[in-house]
Amino acid sequence: MAIVDWDAAAAIATRMVPAGPEVSHQGAEDAVAEMVELAQAAVMPVQQATGLVCPPARHRTVVVDRPEWIKSNITGMQQLLGPLEQRVAARQNNQWAAEMTGKVAAVEVAAALSWVATKVLGQYEALSTGGEPGRLLLVAPNIVATEQALKVPERDFRMWVALHEETHRVQFGAVEWLEDHFRAELDTFLVDVDVSNAEALKRIGALLMAVVRVLGGASGATIIDAVQSPAQREVFLRLSALMSLLEGHAEYVMDDVGPEVVPALDTIRSRFDDRRRNPSSRDGLARRLLGMDAKLRQYTEGRRFVAETVAAVGMAGFNRVWESPETLPRATEIADPATWVERVAR
Repeated sequence: MAIVDWDAAAAIATRMVPAGPEVSHQGAEDAVAEMVELAQAAVMPVQQATGLVCPPARHRTVVVDRPEWIKSNITGMQQLLGPLEQRVAARQNNQWAAEMTGKVAAVEVAAALSWVATKVLGQYEALSTGGEPGRLLLVAPNIVATEQALKVPERDFRMWVALHEETHRVQFGAVEWLEDHFRAELDTFLVDVDVSNAEALKRIGALLMAVVRVLGGASGATIIDAVQSPAQREVFLRLSALMSLLEGHAEYVMDDVGPEVVPALDTIRSRFDDRRRNPSSRDGLARRLLGMDAKLRQYTEGRRFVAETVAAVGMAGFNRVWESPETLPRATEIADPATWVERVAR
């Protein structure tokens, strides 16, 4: 028994999500071609800036629309939640009630994904499927809509986004243990979910929203909404620190490399940050509901951690962070980089 009717969730989210800005057929083809070109152009600058080398086989870039992004995230959520669904099914003896619960959950998941699908610019599929490396997804309508809203040069903005997303691909492609570690942490969190009584099962809705945040590019501290045990709280702290590291590293790299390949970098960064800080009232409410305010803090805190660490011990010293799960920064070290430097890099 699925705790979410996944087919219904995908269908509803696809119907709910707007198509995106109006672009001519030729304009759309040109935009897609340029995004693919710039994703490839970002590979070498990111490699040189980070000192990390991603195997060529892991370089899979796909320019997608919003429904395709939704499909990718539905697939990831199904894969992640499969073991939990089996546990719930073993305790569920009312098939009709289970189906109704699955349909209600489908609407909730669809509403969340259809909104996030209008905001996310790109995403690396950290939870790959079928033995294939994860893909780097660039969400074309959102990139075009954002560059139009910010009134910034198209090519420069697309390159800036490509640098950020390529850094995520390098993180998971060059650090061989990272995907397995990320998946194991999420599995540990889910294993401890209580399915023993009706009250506990009511909290699965909060869990679903937490997973949407993780897989939909808005993960972070708000996963605490689904915490039920001390063990889950520990996992939450580790995941929060990891996501701050990954996002902060990508932010640092895109701005470090940017001056050489993005002439309008200062304008883009200024206008983009202003837009982040000042969403519309509707978007502001949605951000709070989905936990994206915590996501913005991850960008800021993570970038400061990377910048201060690189300043103290250089990029080679910082890259000790990728040696093993034990060298990843703890939540307290994200806020106090000097303690990580003292523990690991010196």
